[in-house]
Amino acid sequence: MKKSFAASLFLIAVSTSSSVSADTFLGGYVGAQVWDLGVEGGFSESQDIVTFGFEDETNYSFYAALEHPIPLVPNIKLSRTTLDTQGATSLSSSFSFGGEVFAVDTILDTTNEITTMDYILYYEILDNDLVSFDVGVNVKELDGDFVVTDASSTRTASDTFTGYVPMGYGRAAFGIPGTGLGAYVEGSFLSIDDNSIVDYQVALTYSFIESLALDLTLQAGYRSLELDIEDIDDVYADLQFDGAFVGLEFDF
Repeated sequence: MKKSFAASLFLIAVSTSSSVSADTFLGGYVGAQVWDLGVEGGFSESQDIVTFGFEDETNYSFYAALEHPIPLVPNIKLSRTTLDTQGATSLSSSFSFGGEVFAVDTILDTTNEITTMDYILYYEILDNDLVSFDVGVNVKELDGDFVVTDASSTRTASDTFTGYVPMGYGRAAFGIPGTGLGAYVEGSFLSIDDNSIVDYQVALTYSFIESLALDLTLQAGYRSLELDIEDIDDVYADLQFDGAFVGLEFDF
């Protein structure tokens, strides 16, 4: 259902680009990013989080936004990011997970498959060639699957979690008129009790095609996503994903 929603939004954006006059009333943008991320931290089924070793991985982010001039009605943006990682760790203490108990010095192979889906409602406070500023709210959906395997016996344990986290959202972009060069910073933030999520990115941009109907922009930047969650479907995690990314955005 999430995929079909994002696809529908993309088709709407494409259809509006077919007419220059239509963009006056309805516009938007779609984009994709390739993220070379490193991972630190760990997870457990209790507050005693076990730290694991993870390999650097390449992951992906896709997003689409729909904008309009109707007063008081927010614009909408959807963003989907994969956070799939794997690694191997020698346990320094016993570890209970997924109904299994793994002893000290057990070598565990770890596979994590996490997907985030951001549902963002925002207002454009400023919007010109020099500076633009958006502010709003973001509901971040977290879907995760942690799998650990005893490397010596192939004994496996797993656990999954799903949660929805409301967050504040902001984006500021800056440009140098006539050059196609620009930069932006974008982020979502939450800190409630023992839960904390920080997701931000900064990037330099270059618009190499600019027309009334379509803009194409290259992005190169850095993104960091910190997840410190307490008891979402009985899962606890303290993970940080960060690294460089490149992207391409189509603005209709």
